[in-house]
Amino acid sequence: MPAASASPRQLLQYVLDDNLDAAIDAGLMDYAPQPGDATLDPQHPDLPQRLAQAQQRLQGAWAARKRYRARAVRLARRAAEREARRAPPPAPDRRPALPAAAAAILARAQAKAKQP
Repeated sequence: MPAASASPRQLLQYVLDDNLDAAIDAGLMDYAPQPGDATLDPQHPDLPQRLAQAQQRLQGAWAARKRYRARAVRLARRAAEREARRAPPPAPDRRPALPAAAAAILARAQAKAKQP
């Protein structure tokens, strides 16, 4: 981020013009109120408060964006996990072996089927 090069008065003008990108580029987030800032612009004696409010709004918006992105990642991960649980297991290459009891029942049934 470039070094703060704009005066507090210029930062306020960017904020008032709703040109927050220019204000950020000019160092809005690095602004710290100094004694006498309130007297820089007679029309806006609340200059330090307005710049502080703009900083807080931006920080809040950035935090909300971060939470939104984290939520989107979390929801995508959960959806992928849910799909993985729903997917049928991969088909084995050969038939699974029957348990001993089932094999015995099948053998008896086949033997009965072969009897005349």
